[in-house]
Amino acid sequence: MDFQIQFRDGPARMGQLKIKEESICTPEILYIQTSQLQAPTFSRILLTQEPIKTTQPVIQIGRSIFSTQKNNERKPACLDQYLLYPKDVIREMHSDAVKQNTNTPCYLIPGKKELIPDLRRKKDTTLCIVSDAIQLFNQQSYFVDFITTLRQQIGYTTPLYLPCVGDPTSIALLAYMGVDLFDSFPAIMAARNEIFLFQTGYYSKDHLHENPCRCPTCAIKKDVSSMNYDEILQHNYTMLDSEIQLVRNAIRTGSLRELVEIRVRTRPHLAALLHILDLNQYEFLEERTPLIRKQPLIATTKDALLRPEIRRFQYRVLHRYEKPRSAKILVLLPCSAKKPYSFSKSHQLFRECITRQVNPFVVHELILTSPLGLVPRELELTYPAKNYDIAVTGHWDEDEKKMIRTMLQEYLKHNCYDAVIVHLPAAMRLFVCDILEKPWVTCEDSPTSETSLSTLSQALEKLTSSFDRVRLQTRLYENMQSLAGYQFGSPLADHLMKESTVIGKYPYLKIMQKGTQLGMLTEERGFLSLTLEGANRLGDAEQYWVEIAGDFTLKGSVFAPGIIDADDSIRIGDEVIIRKNDTVCGVGVALMNGKEMTESSHGEAVKIRHHI
Repeated sequence: MDFQIQFRDGPARMGQLKIKEESICTPEILYIQTSQLQAPTFSRILLTQEPIKTTQPVIQIGRSIFSTQKNNERKPACLDQYLLYPKDVIREMHSDAVKQNTNTPCYLIPGKKELIPDLRRKKDTTLCIVSDAIQLFNQQSYFVDFITTLRQQIGYTTPLYLPCVGDPTSIALLAYMGVDLFDSFPAIMAARNEIFLFQTGYYSKDHLHENPCRCPTCAIKKDVSSMNYDEILQHNYTMLDSEIQLVRNAIRTGSLRELVEIRVRTRPHLAALLHILDLNQYEFLEERTPLIRKQPLIATTKDALLRPEIRRFQYRVLHRYEKPRSAKILVLLPCSAKKPYSFSKSHQLFRECITRQVNPFVVHELILTSPLGLVPRELELTYPAKNYDIAVTGHWDEDEKKMIRTMLQEYLKHNCYDAVIVHLPAAMRLFVCDILEKPWVTCEDSPTSETSLSTLSQALEKLTSSFDRVRLQTRLYENMQSLAGYQFGSPLADHLMKESTVIGKYPYLKIMQKGTQLGMLTEERGFLSLTLEGANRLGDAEQYWVEIAGDFTLKGSVFAPGIIDADDSIRIGDEVIIRKNDTVCGVGVALMNGKEMTESSHGEAVKIRHHI
C-alpha cells in the first residue's frame, strides 16, 4: 500500500491509496463482498473474507482473534483479526491483537485512549484500523479525544479506517476529524432493519409514506411498502456513494466545514460531537486549518463562532496586532454585506467623512461584526475577514454580544486612544457603549442616513483638528507594520519594516528600502508577499523557516522529500523562508503545515515565488 495526499481541508484529506497496481481516491467506502452479499456495481474497493477473483482493489479480513484456526497466509492488504470485538476487554487481549499484526502493513488499534502512548507505529505501516469503533462512536467526548489523539500519534501520512461507523449523515464530520476510510456495514445493518438512509437522516420503511429518492432502485420501485431488503440495501449503497463524493468534492474546493455544519443538524449526537471537537480540540484543528482559502466562510449557525480560523483570527487581533501608533481617534463601525468592507457603498460613505478632514490619518477604523468580533481596517483583506457571509437579522444573541464585548474590552487594554466615536446602529450601541469611556455617539438612526453621516463628519472635524497632523506616508508605514505584526508577530514585523517606506495605491502597497522592494500587499492574498531581500531580513528568525537538503535544487516548488526540518508554527498559506545550509535561498507559500512537511515523503510542500 502507498498513500499520497492531494488536497487538504482542515484535518480532512483527499488522496490516492495504491493497493498493488490499483489506486483509489480517499475518503472512500470499502464495500463488503461475500458469497451471499454482492457489493454494488459502482464500488471501487472491496472488503472480503475469502479470496476472490476481481480486478478491483481488495482488502481481505482474516479470522477473528478468538478463532482457534491458524491462518498463516499473508496478503499485502490483509487484516489478520476480525474488526469487531469488545472495547472493554482486558489490556492483555488488546496487546495480543496488536502483536498478531506485526507481519502485515495494516495496524489494528484498540479503542483505548490510554493505550495510544504505548503504541509504536511501524515504519512500513500503511493503514491504521480502529478495532471497536462502534462502541467508541457512542461515547461522544471519549470518541473525539480518541480520534484526535490517534491522528496525532499516527501522523499525517497514514490513512485511518473506521470500521462499521459512517453513514450519509456522519461521514462528512468523520472525514473532517481525519478519517479516510469507511465501510458499507452501516448500510447493510440499516437495510436489515428496513431503514432507509438519507443525508437528512434515517427513515423507517413504515414511516416513509412517500419516497423522495430517485436513485436507480427507487425510481423503478416507487411503492416503498413493497421494497425488500435487497432493494433498500441498494438505495442505502447509493446514498453512501453520493455522500462520499460530496465529501471529496467539498475537500477539493475547501468547503467541507460548511457541509459538516449542515449534516450535524440532522442528529443531536453529531451536533454534540462537533461542539466537543471545536471546544476541546482547537489546537488540533488550528494546526491543520489553512490561513487562506478561496471559498467564503458561510456562518449560518452558532457553530461558526467556534471555527478554528475564526478563533485564530481573534487571537491574532488581540495578541499579535497593534494599532497604528499615530492613530488617536477610534471610530467603531458596523460591517457591510459586501467584502472587503471598503469596497461597499456604506463604508465608502464612512471613508468620505474621514478623508475629507484636514487631519484624516489620525483616525483609526475598527469594524464590529459577527462571527469575527473586531476587524481593524488594515486587516480587511485577510481571510476570513475578506470573505465571509452571515445571516443579517438586526438581532444579536447573547453569545454574539458577549464575544464582541469581551474582545473590545481586551483590545482596548492593549491599544489606547484619546477619543472613541461610536457610529453603530442602536441595537449594537446597547451592548457596546457602557464599556467605553465618554464615547461620541454619531449614529442617530441608520449609519448611512444623511443625519448620521453629518453628525459623524462634525465629530471628526472637531476631534481631528485637536491633534498634530499625521502624514500619509507615516500612516501607510504604520498600517503595513500593523498588518505585518498580525501576519508574523511584532518582533519579525519590526525587523522587516525597519528603515523602510511604503509606496503604492491601496490595496497594492509595496515595502521599499533604499530602492529595493522587500514585500508587497495584494488584494488576492491579503498578506505580505516577501521578495528575496525581504526574506533575507527575516533569515535569522526562529519562525516561518524551512530547511532543505544541501543537494536539493530549487525550481518551481519544494517537495517534502527535500525538506530536512521546518518550523512547527507554519500553517498552510503562510509566507515561508527557504534555507539551505543555514543560508536563505528562496521564499514562497506553504502548501503543508510545518509538521506535515517533516513527516511526509510525498507531495508539494512550498510553492516557490523567488529563489537564488
